[in-house]
Amino acid sequence: MRAVIVGSVESSRVAIEAVARAPGWSLPLVVTLPVELAHRHSDYVDLRPAAQAAGAGLLHARNVNAPDVCAAIRDAAPDAVFVIGWSQICREPFMAAAGKGLVGYHPAPLPRMRGRAVIPWTILKDEPITGGTLFWIDAGVDSGPILEQRFLHVAPDETAGSLYRRHMELLDLMLVDALRALAAGTPRREPQDERFATWAAARTIESGRIDWSACADDVERLVRAVGRPYPGARTRSPASDDDLVLWQARLSPEGGRHLALPGQVIGRSEGRFTVCCGDGAALEVTEWEGGGGVLPKLHARLGG
Repeated sequence: MRAVIVGSVESSRVAIEAVARAPGWSLPLVVTLPVELAHRHSDYVDLRPAAQAAGAGLLHARNVNAPDVCAAIRDAAPDAVFVIGWSQICREPFMAAAGKGLVGYHPAPLPRMRGRAVIPWTILKDEPITGGTLFWIDAGVDSGPILEQRFLHVAPDETAGSLYRRHMELLDLMLVDALRALAAGTPRREPQDERFATWAAARTIESGRIDWSACADDVERLVRAVGRPYPGARTRSPASDDDLVLWQARLSPEGGRHLALPGQVIGRSEGRFTVCCGDGAALEVTEWEGGGGVLPKLHARLGG
């Protein structure tokens, strides 16, 4: 059995390694973004080492639907094409080149949360359970029949980084079962139930902008949701023109003990500072960068 992998993030690397060790499978081609387009994914991974270790050819592509990319995939004669970690929609020429074995991955329990930025949205919406889905790509967006699906509980203190890592482990397990079923000619094709479909909108760097008038719980959740490997929660520093990027924060016992405006710094110690939120509770920032590298002054007010 022959596979082609299209992607440019950590899940793409996981897929390369899964195919490389799967009995009866070979990987003639990996399609990925050139390094100069790494900005398209905050979690971009250079797949050259993984492709080389798997004995795969590497094709850098700006547009997966371009004629040369479609021709390269057709020439690879794949039994399955895995689109895992690629932001462009697969159009008709690409789908025709890939044939009937076109499989995608989505870090959500489809049909719930089709769309973009699913890991941040999972934390922001305080979802208690999430999942990962390998599915057959069709003309819709994340709407094709399910090939493999598994579920995860979401911890109350889950971060983007911890949930991301758990999804990578889940994907690896699902690929073992999917590759085995594909090789045996017995893959699952379970239609998605449209009654349960929801959609997640794209997010940008500015989506992580902190509104200090919100309650401390919501600000803390935002910090957890958009941390590494994503761009981070951010606020304007009064000391410079740079943003402060908040990577880790926790609710502070100092909340409710200070009369202060939302966004006002009410405490600071070495390497950390505490900010009043809109409900009077406070957030202690324990990891941050930017703002000229200077701790915000006591009583300074952080902006949006």
